[in-house]
Amino acid sequence: MDTTLDRAAATRAILAGLCASLVGIGLARFAYTPLIPPLIEAHWFAAQDVVFLGAANLVGYLAGALAGRPLAARLGSRRTLQLMMALASLAFFACALPLSVAWFFGWRFLSGLSGGIIMVLAALSILPQVPPERRGVASGAIFLGLGLGIAASGTVVPLLLNEGLAATWAGLGALSLLLTIASWRWWPQAAAAPAASGGSAPAHARFALKLIYAQYALKAVGLVPMMVFLVDYVARGLHMGTHTAALFWVVYGLGATAGPMLYGVLGDRLGIGTATRIALAMQIAAAAVLVLAHSLAGLLAATFVIGTYPPGIVPLTLGRIRHTLPQDVPAQGAAWSRATTIFALFQALAGYAYSWIFAATGGDHRVLMEIGAVALAVALVSDLLLARAAWAGVATAASGRVRQEA
Repeated sequence: MDTTLDRAAATRAILAGLCASLVGIGLARFAYTPLIPPLIEAHWFAAQDVVFLGAANLVGYLAGALAGRPLAARLGSRRTLQLMMALASLAFFACALPLSVAWFFGWRFLSGLSGGIIMVLAALSILPQVPPERRGVASGAIFLGLGLGIAASGTVVPLLLNEGLAATWAGLGALSLLLTIASWRWWPQAAAAPAASGGSAPAHARFALKLIYAQYALKAVGLVPMMVFLVDYVARGLHMGTHTAALFWVVYGLGATAGPMLYGVLGDRLGIGTATRIALAMQIAAAAVLVLAHSLAGLLAATFVIGTYPPGIVPLTLGRIRHTLPQDVPAQGAAWSRATTIFALFQALAGYAYSWIFAATGGDHRVLMEIGAVALAVALVSDLLLARAAWAGVATAASGRVRQEA
C-alpha cells in the first residue's frame, strides 16, 4: 500500500520537522553559547555555574535520545513531537527567571531532553511518507533547523541582548512558541509501519551498523574542537581579536545553514556513501587549512566548510542507516536512536577530554584540531570498510538470487 504523502502534505511535514529541529536543538542548544558572557557579567550565576548549566542541555539530550522511542510508543510520534516543541518553548520562558541554579539546571535539562527526543523521532516520522527520490533533500531540509540555530546564535541573539537577558530568553521563547503553533497541524499522522523483517539482520548489515556507530562516534570527537574552540582560537590563538572572531562565528553559522541541504542533495545525486566520504575528506582538508593557513580568506573559507559539518552529517548518517536496513522501519528507528545516543555520549566525553588536553598543553588550540582531524581520518577509513561491507551485502544477495533461480 502506498503511504506517501501528496506534495503539499509532504512539504508541510518537512517544514514541521525543520521547525522542530530549530526549536529543540538549533535554538535550545546553540543559542546558549553567546549568552554565557552576559550571564556571568549580569551576575545571574557564577562563572563555574554557567559552565555547569551549559552541560545540563547535553545531559538532557542524551536522556532524550534514550527516551524518545519508548515515549512515542505510548503517545504516538505526532503527539510526542508536538509536546516536545511546546516543552522547549516553555523552557525558554522559564530561563527568563534566574530563581536558582537548580531551577535553571532543570529547565536546561528539559530543553535538552526535548531536543534528543526530536532528533530521534522527527525525521523517521516524516521520511517514510516522502517519495524515495526526495528523501535526501527532505532529510537535509528537516535538519536545516540545526544550522539556522547556529546562525541565529551569532546574529539574532546578540540583537535580543540589547533588550536585556530576561527579554532575550523571553524572545527566544516567543519565537519557539510561534514556530510550535504554526507547525502543530503540519505533522503527518503516523503511517502504518511495515512489519519488521523478523529475526536478526543479515551479518553484513550488523557489521555495517557497528561501523556506522563507530564512525558517528568518531565524527562527534572530530567536530568538537572546531565547534567549541573556534572563536577562542581566532581571538587569542591567532591574535585576531574578538571582533574578527565574531565574524568567523557568523561564517561558521552560514556554513551550518548550508550543510544539511548541501549534503542531502549530494546524497541523492551521488549516493550516501560517496557523499559521506566527500564530506569527510573536505573536513580533513579544512582542518589542515585552519591549522596551517595564515591568510584571512583561506581561514574564512575553511571555517565555512567546517561549519557545514555538524548539522550536515545528520542526514547522511540517517540515510546510511536507512540504506543498511531497507524496508524495516522499526529497525531503522532503533538503530537511529542508538546512533544518536552514541553521538551525544561521545560529544559530551570529547568536550571534557578536550578541555583537559587544552589545559594540559597550556592552551594549544592546534593540538586539539589535529586530534579532531585524526578522528575524522579514522572515520574516513572506517567508511571505506563500510563501503566494502555494503558491496559484500549486494554480492551475497545477488548470489542468493542466482541460486534460487538455478
